[in-house]
Amino acid sequence: MSNKDDYKEISENLSFLDDWEDRYKYLIEIGEKLTPISEAEKTEKNKVNGCVSQVWLCSTTSEKDGETHIHFRGDSDALIVKGLVAVLIAYYSGKSAKWIAQNDVGKLFDEMGLREHLTSQRSNGLNSMIKSIRALAQSLAQTRALKNNQKNSG
Repeated sequence: MSNKDDYKEISENLSFLDDWEDRYKYLIEIGEKLTPISEAEKTEKNKVNGCVSQVWLCSTTSEKDGETHIHFRGDSDALIVKGLVAVLIAYYSGKSAKWIAQNDVGKLFDEMGLREHLTSQRSNGLNSMIKSIRALAQSLAQTRALKNNQKNSG
């Protein structure tokens, strides 16, 4: 999945689908477009705890305009969950750590009606993925703020 497949496009496409079976098929379809992660990246460090399915999220960072930006890749062994990973990556990847820490996609999942049609286990897994992404972002944003403060006071 490329960064061109942005969250807004995914959200709009989902809104056109009235039938939940079609929405699940669409989630599976966008999950299949994810750039695969290697077997070597499927480690405990990259594994998201709290998911019944196996879910891995890998991240790299870049610096732009004095901000740390996070780029995500992910995978799952469950097709629908892999689609949820794709939605999260479309929403968060490439954004600044500060922005990610301040923006919760969970509310948007509710607005799209996605969460209400997930099993409780998948919903809990989705929450775990969001928490994992936002915790990383919060940590990186705090580190960036400390560096900026030291730079400005030094």
